[in-house]
Amino acid sequence: MELKEMRELTEEELLNKEQETKKELFHLRVQLVSGKVESPARVRQLRRMVAQFKTVIREKQKASGPTTVSKEKVA
Repeated sequence: MELKEMRELTEEELLNKEQETKKELFHLRVQLVSGKVESPARVRQLRRMVAQFKTVIREKQKASGPTTVSKEKVA
C-alpha cells in the first residue's frame, strides 16, 4: 500500500490496518526464529508499513486540531 492510498483512508481504517500489519509481522518473526520464513525481506517491508501507518495517523490527528494532552511534570 502506498502512502497516497494510506492518506485516503479514515483514521479508524488506518488503525485497523496497522493492527493487521503488526499481527502479520509477529507471525513472520516467529517463523524467522524457527527458520521457516519464505521471504526475510518481508519483515523490513512490514516494519516500514507500520511506521507509515503511524505517521499518517499522527498527521490526521494533528490536522483535526489540538488534543488535550496534559504536560504536568511527575515528581
